[in-house]
Parts: sequence; structure tokens; C-alpha cells
Amino acid sequence: MRDITVFSGSAHPELAEEICAQLGTPLHPVQTNRFANDALEVQLQANCRERDVFVIQPLVPPTQEHLVELLLMLDAARGASAARITAVIPHYAYARSDKKGAPRISIGARLVADLVVTAGADRVLTMTLHSPQVHGFFGVPVDHLHALRELAAHFRRYDLSNTVVVSPDLGNAKDAAQFARMLGTEVAMGAKQRFSDDRVVISSVIGEVSGKDVIILDDEIAKGSTVIELLDRLREQDVRSVRVACTHGLFSGGAVERLGSLREVREIVCTNTVPPPKPSDKLTVLSIAPAMAEAMRRIHDGESVSALFSTS
Repeated sequence: MRDITVFSGSAHPELAEEICAQLGTPLHPVQTNRFANDALEVQLQANCRERDVFVIQPLVPPTQEHLVELLLMLDAARGASAARITAVIPHYAYARSDKKGAPRISIGARLVADLVVTAGADRVLTMTLHSPQVHGFFGVPVDHLHALRELAAHFRRYDLSNTVVVSPDLGNAKDAAQFARMLGTEVAMGAKQRFSDDRVVISSVIGEVSGKDVIILDDEIAKGSTVIELLDRLREQDVRSVRVACTHGLFSGGAVERLGSLREVREIVCTNTVPPPKPSDKLTVLSIAPAMAEAMRRIHDGESVSALFSTS
């Protein structure tokens, strides 16, 4: 690809390398230095002048460190006279902080969006925002992809004649309904209340799940508290089997092991928007590199990206 330069931060270089392999373009190195006072400095090790620059960096732990690294890379590209700079953020961690749930609460999603634009991003490419309205927090164009097609292609290998897709809550119900249409299944939803970051209560499941094979679909799984709570309700309904699917498999604190130890759970499926956990017998990791690479190609060539949003 002519006049394109791709850089990656330290958050997930394996994904960046896979994307560049799909594009047929090299992944250029970035040198990161740390001053004695712990401040970071980055140097982009390739020419950016009048080039279409893509900076790939999901916001994963240590999230704040990777955020600052991303901002410095964007600033460096702008200072190097890049023609256009696209921030490729497969996982935008601050999308959870999208509103005031209590007095004097910061809205991190908007603040970080402002920082990304101020640092130099002319465009943002991301995937499966926890809150879709965060799309509007950026003052530049945003291409918001999803991984439903990749997930659906995986699950179509199974017999889905007795399957229902279950969303843990109302917030993910729209995506769950789209996913169910793609698979030709019914859809159900959990009635969830969140009391803290890791304490949720699901009082019931709305929809017919008794005796069914269930696919739980969520946008991300961190500690797995929501899925485990939902499994308690599904167990009461005598479901036949459970498969768990998400886009962002953060799986902190041994979540894969906890979920995998439950007898109902036959499989846990996620994508590689974030670095995957250590391998597990029940864990399947799907690659979103082809989708991200195609979106980057279309952005570079001035083609429509809207076809990648389709759920067909």
C-alpha cells in the first residue's frame, strides 16, 4: 500500500503485526524511553511526512500507561507532518465512563476522546464500544466496527436448531438481537442491576430459555461477575448447555478458569482486540485483524467503510 505508515504501541503488537500482514505493509518500529522522573518519550522510527499514518493501540492494562503512549505517538506523528493520522483503538476502555451515575463523577469517555483528538488524531477506528453513544464524544470521524460477523461465522458451525442468544442486560440487547437474526435463533435478556464495578444482580431472564442451548453474548468480559450471575439464573431454568461469547476478552483475575470450571459452559469465545489470556481447553480466540485491516485499507483508499458495519 503506497503512502501508508503503520505504528504500534506496546499494548498489543501481535495484533498490529497481524493487521500489517493482512495489508501487506510493514509495521514500523517505535522507540520508547523513560526519563529518570518516570515520564515517557516516544520516537517514531519511520518517515511520516505527507503520509497516511495509522497508530494501533488498544487501551488495556496498564491502561493509563498505554493511553499516554498513544497520545505521545499521535503527537509525534503530527509533529512529523503526517498528512492524516488515524488512531486505531480496538478496545476503548474508557467507554464504560460515559455518563454521571452519581454526583461529581468524571466522564472519562469524553475527556479521553478530547485528549486523543487534541494529540493529533484526524480519525478514529475502534470496535464494539461498551456504550455506543461514546461514538459521538469524538470531534473527528469515527469508524465503529463490531465483531458480530466473526462470532456468527464461528457459531454457525454448530446445530443451532434449539439455540437462544441471551444478552446479560438491556444495554447489550440490540447487539444480541442482531446476532440472533444472523444465526436465525430466538433472543432473551437478563434483568440486571449493577451496584458496583464487580457486583451485579440479575433477578430474572426475560424470554424462553428452558431446555435450550444458550449463547451468552456480551461486549466485554472482565472479572466475569455478570456472566456468572446470569448462569445462576439460567441454571434455574434448566438450560441444556451454555456457550459464552464476547468481543473484548479481558478475563482479569482468573475469569477464564472460573467460567471454564462451570459444567454448563462448553466454550468461551472472544476476539483478539486485547491480548488473549493463556490458552484454555474451553477458550477460542478469533482474529479481528482481517476486519481491521480492511477498514484501514478502505480509509486509506477513500472507500466506504459502511459495508463493514453490515450484519448480513
